Amino acid sequence: MQITDMFKKEYIIEALKAKSKRAVLAELSEIFTRDHAGIHPEAMIEVLLEREKLGSTGIGDGIAIPHGKLKGLDSLVISFGRSREGIDFDSIDGRPAHIFFLLMAPESSTGQHLKALAKISRMLKDPEFRNDLLSANNAEELYRKIADKDESY
Repeated sequence: MQITDMFKKEYIIEALKAKSKRAVLAELSEIFTRDHAGIHPEAMIEVLLEREKLGSTGIGDGIAIPHGKLKGLDSLVISFGRSREGIDFDSIDGRPAHIFFLLMAPESSTGQHLKALAKISRMLKDPEFRNDLLSANNAEELYRKIADKDESY
């Protein structure tokens, strides 16, 4: 499974404007409406916030991987956002999150959603990769770094 099969350069926000968890989810959800006319960002946000109630998807080390399943979506989609300042995401280590991967899967999906989540988690365990994402100069460079890491797994 390649992450880049579900992820486009246009789904990268190199400098998130958000300052709160809800605002991050809104900003990362809004991107999908360009390609998925039937998707309503507010519905995505509600699904993601419900998932957050089970436990924060802020996994520590400056990383958050919000995810959920949405009725009406026909394939798994992934967006990426970066905040150099950091955003309070109720992370398990209590520190702000800087790197965000948002995954939204069709309601009926199980395997693909979990495999993508696991792969992104493994990729982000590499501190050098995290530093590369934080220091990338633009969306093109971010996409290239993600695609290169994706290839190596």
